[in-house]
Parts: sequence; C-alpha cells; structure tokens
Amino acid sequence: MRARTRLAIGVIGAVAGAALLTGCGKEGSSGTDAPQQSASGAGCAPVAGQQLIALQDDKKLQNSDNVIPAVNSKAANPQLIAALDKVSAALDTPKLIQLNKAVNDERKTPKVAAEEFASANNLTAGIAKGPGGDITVGAGNFAESQILGELYRIALTAAGYQVKVQQIGNRELYEPALQKGEIQVVPEYAATMAEFLNTKDKGGTPPPVSSPDINATVTALKAQGDKVGITFGAPAAAQDQNAFAVTQAFADKYGVRTLSELAAKCSGSATVLGGPPECEQRPFCKPGLEKTYGLSVGKFSSLDQGGPLTKSGLRDGSISVGLIFSSDGAFATS
Repeated sequence: MRARTRLAIGVIGAVAGAALLTGCGKEGSSGTDAPQQSASGAGCAPVAGQQLIALQDDKKLQNSDNVIPAVNSKAANPQLIAALDKVSAALDTPKLIQLNKAVNDERKTPKVAAEEFASANNLTAGIAKGPGGDITVGAGNFAESQILGELYRIALTAAGYQVKVQQIGNRELYEPALQKGEIQVVPEYAATMAEFLNTKDKGGTPPPVSSPDINATVTALKAQGDKVGITFGAPAAAQDQNAFAVTQAFADKYGVRTLSELAAKCSGSATVLGGPPECEQRPFCKPGLEKTYGLSVGKFSSLDQGGPLTKSGLRDGSISVGLIFSSDGAFATS
C-alpha cells in the first residue's frame, strides 16, 4: 500500500491520521466472475489481455495530483528551487510510468533508474550552483517516491549541495519533519498535499481546496504551505492519480478510449467495475463515474487499491474496467 491516499478514494479532506485505506478485500469477495454473455447488448463484458491502458478522464473527474517538490522554507533559496524545478520540467506521466516500470518490473533500484533517466534527459545541464550545505531529501515508503527522491538528489548535487535520500515513511511522519527542518525536501503530490494541509489546519472535513485545475490547486497549496513554513516549487506535468484502466483488447473491441465513450457504449449489466471496497461509496470512484459520466455497471468486484488483484482481474478477463494509478508501470508499452 502506498504512503499516500488518493483523494478519489478517501473522503475529501478526511482526517490525516486515517489517510491510508484499510483492507483490500479478498479476491472475489464481491464477485470477480464476469457476467454471462446472455447480457449481450447491455454493457461490455471483460476482455482478457496483458497490455493495460488508462481511459482519458475527459470530463475531469479527478483532481490534479501533479508531482511537486516541497521544501522547508528556511532551506529554500532560488538556486535550490531552480534545481528541483529542473526535475519537474523533465517529467511527464509517460516518463514516470517508465521509471516505475524500471523499478517494479525490471527490478532496478530507484537510484539506478534515476541515474539512467538523468543521463538520458540531460537533467543536470545548466543547473546553477547554490550556497551549498547538507540537504536531506525525504522519501515516502513506496518506489515512486524513492525514485523522485533520487532525481532530486542528482539535481541538488549538481547545484553544489551534499545530499542524502532518507526513506521516512508516510506523510504523517515526513510532513512534520519537513516543517521542523529535520528534512529539507520531499517529493509531493499537489492535490493530496493541499488537502492534507487543509485538513490539518482546519480539522474535521473542510471544503476541498484542490480541483482538476492544476494552477488553482497549486495556488491553494502554496497558501497552505505558507502557514506552516513549506515552500513549493513548480509542478511537473507528471501526474499520479486515480485512473480507470481497461485492457488494450477491451478498448479495441468496444472502441473506447475515454470515460465518456465507456459510459456511452458500455453502460449495462455485462460491465464489471473492479477496485477497492471503498470505491462503491467514494465520490471520485463508482459514484463519480455515475454522476459525472452517467456510467452504469452491472457488477462491482471488490479487489484492491490499484494493486495486483485489480491488474490481474483486468488481464484475466474478470473485470471490464479497474481503478489503478495513472503512473503505474503496467501502462508502459515498451
């Protein structure tokens, strides 16, 4: 389970201490078998296949969870921020997918994957020297955060800093350490961090401050950061947020590439949606698909949060569409 919970699954602004989802459910606990083909003409039955694709969220159901560097404000200076912004400028979602594939599928270490990426993309070219000193980059307890931490290390080293990457754990641990200056830099996600700080500031379940508009989300995020001594750099084009995936074979058979097309062509009893148990209630999962896109599914299959059960369900033809993360290496095509 990743250290950060997607807004699309957790209650927006949920109490930070409850950020991690609990329980992925047992395989088949809500019926993982596809409906019988007698439902022909009423939905789209699953189609097995190895290659997965993410359907375009063309009506912007999900909030903007772009990768963004978070910096202790006392450690922030123009050269340090500029070095981190070089990482943001080099990253888009397809590149992040390939980085995740290198670690999770090809079994490279985050350090090696980051160094190969930095070399291939001239990451350190033109980075100006800063005042130097020791910098600790904190990383969450999942591979993507560690890869990003290593990319930050490479860029900051080029800027003249002595840098180490330290795995901290989840946001409840590393955010206070960042505030106190025990670590100086952390790779973050704009919408998730904005809501985390918003909830920590106001308590309870305050109105959300993030949105599908990255500029509006970053404006809100920086305002929250100013209150606690955290400065944010530029957001990357790379996003890691909830995505609804199908097999390439499914997309080709039914002619769907967007969630609007899925709703128009595949609403009906043959369609099986898979995801974590919470998906049936959370506003940016099944209810969001129903409200925003008008999608009607015949069955919900309780699996996991973007994990192996959901991906296996897609590949073996147990579910039609499943919730996984937009930067997952499973989306890599080569």
